Amino acid sequence: MRISSKGEYGLRALLDLAQRVGEGPIQSRDIHERQGIDENYLNQILILLRRAGLIESVRGPQGGHRLARPPAQITVLDALVALEGPLLASDSGRDAIDPAEPLDRELVREVWDGARAMLERYLAGVTLEELRQRKAQRSGDVMYYI
Repeated sequence: MRISSKGEYGLRALLDLAQRVGEGPIQSRDIHERQGIDENYLNQILILLRRAGLIESVRGPQGGHRLARPPAQITVLDALVALEGPLLASDSGRDAIDPAEPLDRELVREVWDGARAMLERYLAGVTLEELRQRKAQRSGDVMYYI
């Protein structure tokens, strides 16, 4: 599995928006300045996130971007699949010829299928809300509820 800059930057942009829920639409320029992502590249990424239904965009002078769902309902897996496509692609069409040892191919594919399932299960269990809370804990901005 390889995560490109698109996946990394997209996840950072989503985390940036998650930290500002309730503040209204956030302009891409502000995300660009906080995250250090090239603004043109960021805008391309934001289009992909909007098409995937993870963010909403508002036009106009007071426009910007906001999460389409609460941060607790958007997972890292959602973001990466929207930006990168399948994390470990199923390469069932790789073999043009039937191998002399089909059991070998089957066993190796079971390893890849297991790795894919574990990775997807982990990433589906990490939400933007969890990342937001981790950041708050590390920066000392923890809120205690009684």
